[in-house]
Amino acid sequence: MGDTGSGPPQLHPGRALAHTTGASSSGSPHRSDGRSPQTPRGARHTDPDGRPGTTPPVPGRPTFLLGLPALLFALITWQVAAHGPLARADERLSDAVVRPNPFHELLADLGNITVAVPVLALALLYVAGRARAAGVPRWWSAPAAAAVLMAVVPAVIVPLKELIARPGPPVMGPGTGFYPSGHTATAAIAYGAATLLLLPWLRTTTARRTLLAVCLALNLAVAYGLVRRGFHWPLDVVASWCLCAVLLSGLALFLSRSSRRSSSGTPSSRTGPS
Repeated sequence: MGDTGSGPPQLHPGRALAHTTGASSSGSPHRSDGRSPQTPRGARHTDPDGRPGTTPPVPGRPTFLLGLPALLFALITWQVAAHGPLARADERLSDAVVRPNPFHELLADLGNITVAVPVLALALLYVAGRARAAGVPRWWSAPAAAAVLMAVVPAVIVPLKELIARPGPPVMGPGTGFYPSGHTATAAIAYGAATLLLLPWLRTTTARRTLLAVCLALNLAVAYGLVRRGFHWPLDVVASWCLCAVLLSGLALFLSRSSRRSSSGTPSSRTGPS
């Protein structure tokens, strides 16, 4: 006898994720739903719509996802602070690609707080409403975690800007505080966290892939606009991606563990197939 209750949402990394979003750039393939489950006693949990879900990611993999971008961020920060060969190459690249125009500025504006944060807020409200209506235990925890993560961004980015005090590209005139890019971080966390929250509630693989593609496109558009307009050096953007990959990987791990704990506390999740 299969599950009959409406359990908490399960992340579906194998069905939609070609890579993990927090890590705007970190790849971690998972098994598809077609393979046999690896849960105790072969039990499979249902998602909010009663469809078979997938188990959380394999333990240990989030550690790799956290470590690699953190190491790359440390390397870039060292090169920028010391004005090493990587930073000098970055400046030469910027000089070659900067082409200010209104379209590039419009793309960069997608990383504004006034644009990205309201998108995340709508996702938080939607997921909170769906989870509460489905009777998910601690339905508020996932939206709250994403909101806290968004609030953490300026607390991390602003001190780094002051500490590194990197000058901006020539078109920005005098001044410092361009490393790492705040617009990039705002876009990555807002759109990335919204994607992580919404994925378990989408009905089809096509919808999940579309959401991931939109998230990726928005972040690439922001990065392209910032660099081409001359608002930031390319490494300012890459470093923000690395930092946000760490933060989003932490959020994904929290959501996965929270979903697993919620599932284990419901009768339907403790009932194996008959």
